[in-house]
Amino acid sequence: MSKIILTNEVSGLGSAGDVVEVKDGFARNYLLPRGFAVLWSKGGEKQVAQIRQARDARALATAEEGLALKARLEENPIKLVVKAGVGGRLFGSVKTADVADAVAAAGLGEIDKRKVSFFAPIRSTGNFEANVKVHGDLVANLKLQVVAKK
Repeated sequence: MSKIILTNEVSGLGSAGDVVEVKDGFARNYLLPRGFAVLWSKGGEKQVAQIRQARDARALATAEEGLALKARLEENPIKLVVKAGVGGRLFGSVKTADVADAVAAAGLGEIDKRKVSFFAPIRSTGNFEANVKVHGDLVANLKLQVVAKK
């Protein structure tokens, strides 16, 4: 088991500044190469304090903004125009980046594509729902309208 310090939020593991123990292979092959974590050391404790301080400063500034963003996202359905074949079947599927881009294009605000999750893959036209982790434990239910490009 490796003791690491998370530098980014990793779903199911923790948020930036958390010290966690993970299996060696997971740390070596996934977290460290992608920059999601650094190895824990005694000198790393200062880094943990800095990361937590920055995270807390951002959290205080965005708590009210998170509530406002959640309200905007839940009020307005997002329209996604995608290439579709016969019977409304998509060429590929709707990605989280597509949803983040559509939200920004609609003028509702900026969301991180890594914070968007689907209940099931979206591979046809129609109405769907997605969850967006806006702030901390605050989750917005987003309504998606997937329509075929003409």
